[in-house]
Amino acid sequence: MKIFKHIIAGTKHGFKGVDKLNISRATGFSSLHTPADPSVEVHSPEHEVVIALGSNVGNRLHNFNEALSLMKKWGIRIIRHGCLYETEPAYVTDQPLFLNSAVRAITKLGPHELLRVLKQIEKDLGRTDGIRYGPRPMDLDILFYGKFKINSETLCVPHECIWERSFVMAPLVDLLGSTIDNDTAASWHSFTEQNGGIFGLWEKLGGESLVRREGLRRVLPVSGRLVDWSQKTHVMGVLNLTPDSFSDGGKFQLVEAAVSQVKLLISEGVDIIDIGAQSTRPAASRISPEEELNRLVPILEAVLQIPGIEGKLLSVDTFYSEVAKEAVSKGAHIVNDISGGHLDPDMLKTVAGLGVPYVAMHMRGDPSTMQNTENLIYEDVCKRVASELYERVRDAELSGVPAWRIIIDPGIGFSKKTEHNLEILMGLPAIRRELASKSFAASHAPMLIGPSRKGFLGEICDRPDALERDPATVAAVAAGILAGANIIRVHNVKDNLDAARVCDALLKQRKTH
Repeated sequence: MKIFKHIIAGTKHGFKGVDKLNISRATGFSSLHTPADPSVEVHSPEHEVVIALGSNVGNRLHNFNEALSLMKKWGIRIIRHGCLYETEPAYVTDQPLFLNSAVRAITKLGPHELLRVLKQIEKDLGRTDGIRYGPRPMDLDILFYGKFKINSETLCVPHECIWERSFVMAPLVDLLGSTIDNDTAASWHSFTEQNGGIFGLWEKLGGESLVRREGLRRVLPVSGRLVDWSQKTHVMGVLNLTPDSFSDGGKFQLVEAAVSQVKLLISEGVDIIDIGAQSTRPAASRISPEEELNRLVPILEAVLQIPGIEGKLLSVDTFYSEVAKEAVSKGAHIVNDISGGHLDPDMLKTVAGLGVPYVAMHMRGDPSTMQNTENLIYEDVCKRVASELYERVRDAELSGVPAWRIIIDPGIGFSKKTEHNLEILMGLPAIRRELASKSFAASHAPMLIGPSRKGFLGEICDRPDALERDPATVAAVAAGILAGANIIRVHNVKDNLDAARVCDALLKQRKTH
């Protein structure tokens, strides 16, 4: 049986600025307690903590970004982010909607030092004394501090009422995985003194079904909006500016042709336009960032002037940080990186600074090597893709890209054989489950799939000409949506939008039964 060790700790035990602080150290899931033992000391110079964030005054997303930046300046190293939730206010209901999330972080600050820092950050962001549970630009609460329970006049950890608040529990669960990753996380579960720990309490509240209700929306911030990707399948239309792409290379290199194609995509109902100036077909040779920008910038500038472009999202398909930065400065809203940050060491930090959504795709090698034999070996393709995709998500988070800005893509057609692509299309739930074993936030990320006109469809249907693979694409897209894809990247928007609408209707019908 696991045991909680109790200590009465002051500054001599490593927590500066604490006078009378009751701390219980948890080592497992049992609620059995031993008598207080003042001889036990804390020797670790760092502790893992969980901090909740909430904002409903002013520019809520800006407040979040500033809070994360200020935490970093105070030496609070964020290692994981929950998803972002827009929530109905609790207790005092006559006030604006909140944004809520939470982070896991490492700090050398003692618990009361940490509390003082967080209160200073709140003040720096404009918070003043007001009614309890009332409006505030930023609210920062310590949910967990290491393996310790803390009770003092000014600090209670775990935070009071944590277990009854869905807007706190949802992002808290996001920070965990179904496989407990360390003893500290195990202790957090033990604090509930319930079978099943945090997960058991979350299910008692209603679990994932709560997120589908109006009072708790999981959202992705993009272009000044908060997008709920669960409401419908989003259609991303492809605009290739390359001379050698496998499907439409050379067709849209001139500004006039590219603008005409974008107008067509808009008329067909596209949600996102993905503009790429570097071919990523198998065996494609790489061009420089300068050449890519020469192709991209004039067309991007022209596209932004098209009537009707307002409300549409523009994505730049690049693995170069320099191109991403320039494209976003010109007006692009999303960075779509086939390498997940592997082909440019500056990409993840650049995207973190740009503050835009980031598509992290699974691929091994680069386009010139991805179909080499060594990159096509999988014992369990869904499990392996999920594991390698999680590594990209983890690296992005450690670089400062919050989980709430990450879109995942299993990379259909990249480092995959035909059978691998089919297994992925049918196995999207398995990919999410494997991601959830490490991070529920990663498993909840919007998922993009891009089977459009790919070679495996031509192989199955005996269609060597990519332009003849649109019916096969519709079938593949439909399978992917029904398996859980949120965004489809396609060349033919009109037909695939119809497929998406039918699939969305089927999924909605399923939820009503």
